[in-house]
Amino acid sequence: MWLLQSHTGSTYPMAKLFIVRHGQASFGQANYDQLSGLGWQQARWLGEYFAERELNFHRVVAGDLQRQQDTAKGVLEGMAHAGIDVSTHPGLNEYDGEMMYRAFTGQGDQHLHQKRDFKDYWRTFRAAYEAWIDDRLTDVDETWGDFGQRIEDAISHACEGAGRDDAVLVVTSGGVIGSALTQLVEGPQKGAIHFNFQFRNAAFCEVIMGRSARRVLSFNNVPHLDRPGRRHALTHV
Repeated sequence: MWLLQSHTGSTYPMAKLFIVRHGQASFGQANYDQLSGLGWQQARWLGEYFAERELNFHRVVAGDLQRQQDTAKGVLEGMAHAGIDVSTHPGLNEYDGEMMYRAFTGQGDQHLHQKRDFKDYWRTFRAAYEAWIDDRLTDVDETWGDFGQRIEDAISHACEGAGRDDAVLVVTSGGVIGSALTQLVEGPQKGAIHFNFQFRNAAFCEVIMGRSARRVLSFNNVPHLDRPGRRHALTHV
């Protein structure tokens, strides 16, 4: 029930939370943390879709990673709301994948592994992810429990003060979404990995925030990309 609790212990009225994953970043590049040209376009198309639905957001919050901030800005540009401020909460930042990989393999350069054997890299990374969730990794700066707690705090902050029928936009990353959804559906913790790896770039889910319940209304939505001429924009990394 943590999504319903404010910092003062009160509950939120019926509001709707839109959780968006960032647009396509720069996987395999020296600086992953930047949107590709397609990533920017995905974000703007999402904003245009929100404008078509006549959505107005009570608050827009993103992590402080560049790909998250720029996705939020792209969405607002698409909505013709470029002047709206994007609040920043570091609790929405992605987990440290390099930390997990290093702690699991004892090696420090995952990019070489990606280039050498892409499939083996992902098998290794998933194994590291599972070990992190199981608290089997040592020498990590953030535990799985710490990760979940900061996400809880960030979403509580984003929804603070939201009134009945307000909409809140949160822009974050796949790992954060995976953890949040796992908590919402009260699923097994390793289910977060599945949610994470299936969530598409610039996709969104909707969460109903009620007084006594919270519900996942929709998951991994890309109606703004599922249109003629945009099939190339359905990406995962």
